[in-house]
Amino acid sequence: MADVTNSKLFQIDTGILSKDACIVIVKTEWNAAVIDELENGAIRILKENGITDIRTITVPGAFEIPFGVKAYWEANKAKSNRPCAFITLGCVLRGDTPHFEYVCRAVTDGVLQLNLQLPVPVIFGVLTVDNQLQADERIGGRHGHKGEEAAITALKMMVFNNSIKK
Repeated sequence: MADVTNSKLFQIDTGILSKDACIVIVKTEWNAAVIDELENGAIRILKENGITDIRTITVPGAFEIPFGVKAYWEANKAKSNRPCAFITLGCVLRGDTPHFEYVCRAVTDGVLQLNLQLPVPVIFGVLTVDNQLQADERIGGRHGHKGEEAAITALKMMVFNNSIKK
């Protein structure tokens, strides 16, 4: 089991961030209580680090996340305040059918493809869990707060992205 306390993720030593950076959160309607807490955690970290241009778009479910990211990027890539990173937030709970595997694979592959195609990072903040208890443990429980972790990852990847362009 992955344990964030064994990593350096929470050491935010990325240097000075562009305070006018735009970060777009793409979240799902499904499992709203979990998603809302993931979003709250992500926004809290972004604001603590001086990011004020935080936009949220909502898609019906996890399967639609990659389309939401791609459509938003295409509509805003030429604007001066285009996104510097995307954070995807969803929660897929295992059910009694293979639907879980199909949705998890699709959203995972979709976010991977976006990371390879877009010039900005797309952070995977989608919980893929067996039950509600596992989801609860990942929104401030014993497994940390995955919304906060996604925001920290976005900040670090933005700095990384800017550093390799110099």
